[in-house]
Amino acid sequence: MSLAAITGLRAEARIATRGGLAAQATGGVAAQTTAVADLLLAQGAEALVSFGIAGALAPGLAPGTLILPCAVIAEDGSRYAVDEAWHARIEDALAAAALRVETGDILGAKEAASSRARKAALFAKTGALAVDLESHLVAHAAARAGKPFLVLRAIADPAMRDLPQAAVNGLDETGAPALGRILKSVTRHPAQIAALLRLAGDTRRALFALRSAIACRPFAQRA
Repeated sequence: MSLAAITGLRAEARIATRGGLAAQATGGVAAQTTAVADLLLAQGAEALVSFGIAGALAPGLAPGTLILPCAVIAEDGSRYAVDEAWHARIEDALAAAALRVETGDILGAKEAASSRARKAALFAKTGALAVDLESHLVAHAAARAGKPFLVLRAIADPAMRDLPQAAVNGLDETGAPALGRILKSVTRHPAQIAALLRLAGDTRRALFALRSAIACRPFAQRA
């Protein structure tokens, strides 16, 4: 094993696998993300990639925008810099494929930033472009093992939009949609259906951006 990717969604893991990475989805569950990262490193992964979709914190980032952060910020203030040389090679590979990326920091959060107000507060506090649930855990595991890490994400929900409640806890521990919970939430609050459909479209744009990035084989070289 050379490079390993950790994702929240199963769909993200399938995309990462196409790019030659050993990939595993964790459903956004913190303990499982840490355990998987440690296991992959123990099995011989030489570097880790936090890969998948993210929520925008910075205003103006549209769904499908690729994020290649220079560092990950945790909510406790810890900051983990990615491997600079590897980051530069990946950025060059994506640029050669005419893919533009944003390179500011990303925030790793304990829970989803589901409201516009929370996104705005996190942006004001950290200056991070985006937020996800795995990157800080991946960064911490890599730092403990003395291994390099990288983050490649695509925006799925913009900063100026609330997430529908059905989407906040919409994954099971395997990274697949938790259809029972989603249906129960929609049945209780059917007004969120329009927001769910809009989010589904934005998520498709994000996944398409990730597929486009992987198609140019940016991870063909080791970290």
